[in-house]
Amino acid sequence: ETVTIVGPKGSLEKVRVLGPVRKNTQVEISVTDCFKLGIKPVIRDSGQHEGTPGLQIAGPVGKVDLKAGVMVASRHIHLHSNDAKEWSLKDGDRVCVKVESQRPMVYEDVLIRVSDQYRKEMHLDLDEANAALINATSQGKLMGV
Repeated sequence: ETVTIVGPKGSLEKVRVLGPVRKNTQVEISVTDCFKLGIKPVIRDSGQHEGTPGLQIAGPVGKVDLKAGVMVASRHIHLHSNDAKEWSLKDGDRVCVKVESQRPMVYEDVLIRVSDQYRKEMHLDLDEANAALINATSQGKLMGV
């Protein structure tokens, strides 16, 4: 399913609806998307809605006006608990990751998320990935906590 999100200065169509289901609706967009919508970019860890802007979500059966919940998601790494234990990391730690590419980059303040449901994977927004010419098979090196 897709929706249209509408801000004061523009809209984005065909925005995919993803899980998991949350207590409060959350919209994760890039800084570039914020500028297009006319919304102040606010970086937050997933689930932390305090001080975030809202927008309108238009879907096939109506519209919803969010008062808050629009954010640029913090860059983060999902780790299975076995990997976290092997690397001496815990949920909530922050690390640096160096990514080798045609435009190498070090990402600081990368949040660690640990769950038995996760597999090893780093999540960046499209702006961050494009800046370093990263693709789905790119790899990084953990630089430190």
